[in-house]
Amino acid sequence: MANRMERANSEIQKALTQIVQTKMNDPRLNQIVSFTEVDTTPDFKYCKVKVSVLNLGEISNVTKILQKSEGFIKRELANMVKMPQVPKINFVVDKSTLSAIRVEEILRNLNIPKEDGDDQ
Repeated sequence: MANRMERANSEIQKALTQIVQTKMNDPRLNQIVSFTEVDTTPDFKYCKVKVSVLNLGEISNVTKILQKSEGFIKRELANMVKMPQVPKINFVVDKSTLSAIRVEEILRNLNIPKEDGDDQ
């Protein structure tokens, strides 16, 4: 059962990427949008998709746009992926990406004095 769900999640992720990149004509989605994780329930009724965007200031707008386009995305997904039923898709912000960027920013801003005798 686990392999079936992993395959389904992988196929949904690939299809969503293709739909957003090639079939959606929304100019607000011009920035790089990636789907970092897809988690579908075993009965294929619901699907949680974690979204990451290159421009962090736009991530909430992008998830709202995707959520409003869910009907179109579901129709396209039904044409691309064979599954018992097309799940209701819930797009959420990938907080792990935001956390990693925040940690990197904090580390970059640290003022660590160089040790004496260090050539680097």
